[in-house]
Amino acid sequence: MDESDGRAAVTVQRSGAPTAAAGTAPVRDAAGGIYDEVHRSPAFREVRRRYRRFVLPATAAFLGWYLAYVLAATLAPGLMARPVAGAVNVAMVAGLAQFATTFLLTWAYARHARLRRDPAAMELRWAVTLETLPAGRPERLALTAGTPERESLR
Repeated sequence: MDESDGRAAVTVQRSGAPTAAAGTAPVRDAAGGIYDEVHRSPAFREVRRRYRRFVLPATAAFLGWYLAYVLAATLAPGLMARPVAGAVNVAMVAGLAQFATTFLLTWAYARHARLRRDPAAMELRWAVTLETLPAGRPERLALTAGTPERESLR
């Protein structure tokens, strides 16, 4: 990984026909070979590592918070029934906080994906796409209008 900008270096090497790793079933077609090759690449492992480093702790924290709410409602009904303001009690505040936490976690996940994983995944996609295109056929690139990659080709 390039420490200067936080992006993973992408290297996909193709040498002739796809081959299977030792102890695995033989590759039947080029598409499967490309998938296996990408799956074993360091760039793909980096994208997956970034995904797991966010999702596992976030999931554990959210499930812990949800379990604490359920346990408090079950084991401490007096605490949950304690009024906060008027007819609003601790259980209502905690329940609304569950919704707020869900929206916050969704926002954090989308931001993390946009900043940490999407650039590395796009670099990997470009490396594989450019490697698998027939020579002299750049028009086959499936670009969507308005993406930074599309804008840089103009």
